Amino acid sequence: MTEKQLLTQIVNYFETYIFQNHIEASLKNNAKLKSYNINPIVIKYLSKVLEGDYTAKGVAKALYFPRVLGTSINSSFGTRIQNMFVELGLAQGSLIKGMDIEFVDRIDGRKKWCQLKSGPNTINSEDVNPLIKKFTNVTNLARTNSINLNNSDLILGVLYGEDNQLSQHYKRIDKQFPVIVGKDFWHRLTGYPNFYEGLVKELHKSILTIDTKDLMNKGCSDLEDEIKNSPLFDF
Repeated sequence: MTEKQLLTQIVNYFETYIFQNHIEASLKNNAKLKSYNINPIVIKYLSKVLEGDYTAKGVAKALYFPRVLGTSINSSFGTRIQNMFVELGLAQGSLIKGMDIEFVDRIDGRKKWCQLKSGPNTINSEDVNPLIKKFTNVTNLARTNSINLNNSDLILGVLYGEDNQLSQHYKRIDKQFPVIVGKDFWHRLTGYPNFYEGLVKELHKSILTIDTKDLMNKGCSDLEDEIKNSPLFDF
């Protein structure tokens, strides 16, 4: 497959399974009051911040905006990308517990066992030791089963960002197991040195053509109507 063909396939995948799915899920699920666990004190404060008063519209905004702009898109991003790599034949789902995908590194030709992370600052300090332990367990398992594997074959693949953006938590892991980020990761996965830059460019063009269906106003308005008729609130 040529670089251009692969770019087209991935952009189409993003459009269908990430962006359009997010729009549809937001209008269908996130606009429903039952999908939220509400802190009555905080929600009143946030409504005041957003609307200057405690109103149904303020409550709707306080609930809907963070869900649509943060939680719902970010929580599905990593899983969708993992599925995409497998479906497009760039990788296989890993049979080793704790690893997400397996693929042949197009730079060094060795098989890599990879756990995927979205960005350069997406783990916390308490994640570091469990991740190192998980990778160490995989190394020990491989030795027990005579699998040709060394520490450099177990990687954390970070989908976007640059080396100088990696948090200190990632850098601690990188001392024992490679953290491969952004351009380098996509190069190793696809075999094309500038694939990452090309993907970002094509995705930016694609995003401008997406019909967002008045996502924020429509969803927030539907949620506001539910809030007005709910016994949970007293305006």
